Amino acid sequence: MNKTVKEFLHRGLLFGGFGPIIVGIIFAILDKTADSFSLTGIQILIAIVSVYLLAFVQAGASVFNQIEHWSVPKSLACHFSVLYLAYVICYLVNNWIPFDIRAIFIFTAIFVVIYFAVWITVALSVRAVSRRLNQKIG
Repeated sequence: MNKTVKEFLHRGLLFGGFGPIIVGIIFAILDKTADSFSLTGIQILIAIVSVYLLAFVQAGASVFNQIEHWSVPKSLACHFSVLYLAYVICYLVNNWIPFDIRAIFIFTAIFVVIYFAVWITVALSVRAVSRRLNQKIG
């Protein structure tokens, strides 16, 4: 098995469990704050499994940014595509967004803005830390 695939699976297994914990916390908050909040057993099962898979993919996809022989645009495109597909499928399966082209378009626009805002913030932070470390070394 390829080293990258192994690392993807390893990261996914390490951090996938956080997804169900987070969805459990959100459901508990909704239960305490919403007047008529209720879910069926199948809705809970689908949420737990799909959010586990979402967290698994989220954690595993971080490996794309560390494949040294890939260019930044290639790793960014792979990372973005995998995350986008995982999120949109999870949200649609759970009916967190309706299966409507306008809703998916709005979700996509929000996802793109947030994804690139986070990516730019991380890139600038890494660049600043690298610059400080290089000044200390040199």
